[in-house]
Amino acid sequence: MQKLQFESAWDKTLSDKDRERIKNVFFETNSSNDKSIQFTPLWQAINHKGELLVTTLIHNFSEHPVTFKNKKLLYYENNKMIADHTFSIPNLLVEKKTSMPWTFIFPADSFHQKADLMNGYIEME
Repeated sequence: MQKLQFESAWDKTLSDKDRERIKNVFFETNSSNDKSIQFTPLWQAINHKGELLVTTLIHNFSEHPVTFKNKKLLYYENNKMIADHTFSIPNLLVEKKTSMPWTFIFPADSFHQKADLMNGYIEME
């Protein structure tokens, strides 16, 4: 059975409103016949540096923990690739059968075109 886990820094700083929203999305998306890694979008924004912040619920439906060392992620909007970046996040470990929220930060130079911040989603290459 899939469980929801918050990374410790998230657990301490997450607002009640955002925590509730994440829990609701988890309950709507926590089952899959596919034994893979899936990303459910939560929200996205552009920060003051022009970086794209994509907050997603990472679902590890597999039987093995997953790390994000040298993982290339692609950000799409309306089926068009907007940005891609290879991530190496040493502290990010998603245990088997676990879902965890995370914000991926795509550098400004990873953009292929301007982001509209609508209908965005992440895929792993």
